[in-house]
Amino acid sequence: SFCPHKEKRTRPGDLIEIFRIGYEHWAIYVEDDCVVHLAPPSDEFEVGSITSIFSNHAVVKYSRLEDVLHGCSWKVNNKLDGTYLPLPVDKIIQRTKNMVNKIVQYSLIDGNCEHFVNNLRYGVARSQQVWLLFSSAGNLMGSGMRDLPIHELLYMKRRC
Repeated sequence: SFCPHKEKRTRPGDLIEIFRIGYEHWAIYVEDDCVVHLAPPSDEFEVGSITSIFSNHAVVKYSRLEDVLHGCSWKVNNKLDGTYLPLPVDKIIQRTKNMVNKIVQYSLIDGNCEHFVNNLRYGVARSQQVWLLFSSAGNLMGSGMRDLPIHELLYMKRRC
């Protein structure tokens, strides 16, 4: 059977960029076709539900890559390797596994899934998609977006 991540030669500690409509979801490859990523804090959240929109927390999940993809395309993207030195792989994996099942603060602007995986790989929480959003939108969005917890709504999208 076709095994896309093996073809892409995914290695422990690699960052996985998953292409969803309008944004990218991020995960970190651990082992045996599994990744760690941020997810809504409860399986009860439905797309567009009031509860999911007003939550500012996420749970760190250990999942099969296939289950996180929901049919979306993806690639290995260690794009900050030229800017930051990745931590040693054993340290990345240890830090990543230590986060599994923890509830973490979530913020679209300064604590999203891209910040999360970059912090695990490099020790630096950065999100280029947030930077690009603000650089292209200017100040139209204002600082009121800082705590807007829409990760759950975005993550739950099933189409790519």
